Amino acid sequence: MATITGPLSGEAKNTVATALQGALVDLIDLSLLAKQMHWNLTGPHFRPIHLQLDELTALAREHADTIAERAVALGLSPDGRAATVAKSTKLAQPENGWIEDGKVVATMTDILESIGNRMRERIAATDEPDPVSQDRLIAVAQDIDKQHWMFQAQS
Repeated sequence: MATITGPLSGEAKNTVATALQGALVDLIDLSLLAKQMHWNLTGPHFRPIHLQLDELTALAREHADTIAERAVALGLSPDGRAATVAKSTKLAQPENGWIEDGKVVATMTDILESIGNRMRERIAATDEPDPVSQDRLIAVAQDIDKQHWMFQAQS
């Protein structure tokens, strides 16, 4: 079996691995939660929020792939398994069943704020050990901040 190696070692590798794995879990769970709310959304603002949740899902999936591939390029094995995401997610979970549009907006605003805060922590942590990974995390944070603004503006 081939082993993938990368340019980092020691504490730098551990720091970057933690940051990238955390980002991956956030992004995978975000894509799942956005789809869950997309399917169960009700209310007078159904259509625009329904479409916005689809956009958010696609964005989260694209960033998850980029983050996972960055990990692999560094010789790290990303873990996007459902059990890993369920065990380590920090995202608030929405209620089961139909969710009124105002509740979806409020819930998603809070979720995006929490992800944005963790992304900033990861950005700070990867500044010294790996500016390339930091750049990827900055791109994620930029899009998360934009989505946060767009949901917050509807509340």
